[in-house]
Amino acid sequence: MPRLLVVHHTASPALQAMFEAAVSGARTDEIEGVEVVIRPALTAAVVDVLEADGYLLGTPANIGYMSGALKHFFDGIYYPCLEATRRRPYGLYVHGASDTGGAVRAVESIATGLQWRKVRPPACVTGAPSRPDLEACWELGALLAAEIAG
Repeated sequence: MPRLLVVHHTASPALQAMFEAAVSGARTDEIEGVEVVIRPALTAAVVDVLEADGYLLGTPANIGYMSGALKHFFDGIYYPCLEATRRRPYGLYVHGASDTGGAVRAVESIATGLQWRKVRPPACVTGAPSRPDLEACWELGALLAAEIAG
């Protein structure tokens, strides 16, 4: 069964809402046969990445960068997963108080190094997530699940 790995650092109510929307989209009844595996960024491991067929990443934008937890995740999996995970699809959602650009650039730079394939532009939110913001997160999760379902 295809597996979607959700790696997240959910440090605020806004990120919790985005996380829940993205996971709900990935688990929609309209897409069958995809296992959604959820791991906090500080506990996600190489085996989780190698066993997955796609990745949904969630992070706050902290002082113009991704969270330390997501960076820790990438530091641990980068070289062990470099060859085996090329061309796998990924998506990203980011929440920031005032800006998400630095966090997006950092994650996209690492994903480019891993040669992961972005399925759509990131879902980026500053301030409180609106209904359209949460719908974008839901759509991101659903799109990734559909992508790996075939």
